[in-house]
Amino acid sequence: MLSHVFIGVTDFERAFSFYTALMHELGLKLRFRDDTRPWAGWQSPDAPRPLFLVGSPFDGHAAAPGNGQMVALMAADRASVDRAHATALGQGGVCEGPPGLRPHYHPNYYGAYFRDPDGNKLCVCCHTPSPTC
Repeated sequence: MLSHVFIGVTDFERAFSFYTALMHELGLKLRFRDDTRPWAGWQSPDAPRPLFLVGSPFDGHAAAPGNGQMVALMAADRASVDRAHATALGQGGVCEGPPGLRPHYHPNYYGAYFRDPDGNKLCVCCHTPSPTC
């Protein structure tokens, strides 16, 4: 359904460090980094799309997080959710909800919420039952 998601950032180097660590925990690989723009993108190792992109806004204006906007990234299992959340906080992210089951979404929804250093809200989640997830 999605081709790509782009997250605007104010400090590309800081954002690149944050997202490189997070994407590593989720098993996503760097597809490109272009310092002339600046922007970078990650993808699943087995598919060319969707892409997750971060960079300076194209219009040259300051990046600002939107209220009510969030990007949710899929994790392979619950342990990956836990590690991704810890990595995000260790890279300067802010907790918006610790890892755990959220049965009000569905019985197997296990997710964690945080904001990147620019304030963009992210979720890492797993939808399958334990012990697989």
